[in-house]
Amino acid sequence: MEKVNASVVCFGEVLWDVLPDRRIPGGAPMNVAYHLHKLGVRSHIVSSIGKDKAGADLTGFLHSIGLSTAHVQINDHHATSEVLASIGDHNEVSYEIIYPVAWDKISWDENLAELVDQSEAFVFGSLGSRDPKSRNTLMKMLDYAKYCVFDVNLREPHYSVQTISDLLSRADLVKLNANELSLIAGWFDESRETESECVNLLFSQFQLKEVLITKGSTGATYYTPQYRYDYPAYKINVADTIGSGDAFLAAFLAMKLKNEPLEITLDHAVAMGAFITSQSGACPVYSKYDLGRFIWRKKLGVNNALQHARI
Repeated sequence: MEKVNASVVCFGEVLWDVLPDRRIPGGAPMNVAYHLHKLGVRSHIVSSIGKDKAGADLTGFLHSIGLSTAHVQINDHHATSEVLASIGDHNEVSYEIIYPVAWDKISWDENLAELVDQSEAFVFGSLGSRDPKSRNTLMKMLDYAKYCVFDVNLREPHYSVQTISDLLSRADLVKLNANELSLIAGWFDESRETESECVNLLFSQFQLKEVLITKGSTGATYYTPQYRYDYPAYKINVADTIGSGDAFLAAFLAMKLKNEPLEITLDHAVAMGAFITSQSGACPVYSKYDLGRFIWRKKLGVNNALQHARI
C-alpha cells in the first residue's frame, strides 16, 4: 500500500483498557490514529492525559508506535483515564468508564485551528464530547475542518440527545453500528423501522453526505442520499472485538483519501476490521505485509462482492 499524501486529526479520548489479565492502550481516536499511521496516513491525536504514571506510560506507547504527542495535553488536576473492560460470552466488550478524567478537559489552543485547517479529515466521537470543556474545544475545531467524520460511540450514560444532534449537524460522514442507528432515529421518529428508513431520516434531518454502518460478522453498508452499497464480512476466528470498528474506519479513510474506488475502499475497511478482530486488543503489532497477506489468504476462500442499489 503506497504512502498517502494526507493527514487526519483525531480528537478525544486516550486511555488504558484494563482487562482481567492485562492493561492495553485504547480510546477510539487513538486507535483510529494508530491504524491510519500503519496505513501510511499522517495522523495527529488531540487529547489530554494526567500528570501520573498512567499518562507517562501512554506517552511512551505513543512514541513507540511513531505517533506524536505534540497535541496531547497534560492536566494537573485530572487523572489519566483507565477503563475497566470485560469480554462477554460472545466476545462482545463492555466498559466501565470513569468521569471526569483528563480527556474530559481538553483545552482550546490556537495551534489546533492550524492543525485542523491543514488536514484533509477530522475524526471525532460522542464520548470525547461528554464534558462541556472538551465539547467546546471540539466545536471550535470543527469550524476549521474540511471533512468532518463523526464516529458515534454511545456509552450510557455518557451522551445526550442534544449533544448527538449537535455533532450530527456538523458531520459530513457518520460511522455507527446498527443498534446506534436505530436508537438515534427513534429519538426523532419512532415509526422508522427499517435500516433504510432510519438512514433516510438522518439524511433529511442533518444534511449528511455519507452514512457508514458497521455490522460485525455480516459486513458493512455505506449510504449516500442516492445509493446504498452492501459489502459482506470476512469469515474469521474472533479473538476479541476491541477496536475493530476503529480499525475499519481508519482503513476506510485511508482508501478514501487515496480516491480509491468504493469497492476497494469497503473491501479494505471490512478486511481491516476482521484482521483486528482476529487479534488480541485494539492496536496489535502488525505490518502492511501482515494485512496484505491476511487479505490475500481470505480472497482464496471468500468471493466478496459489492452490491449496490438506488434508494
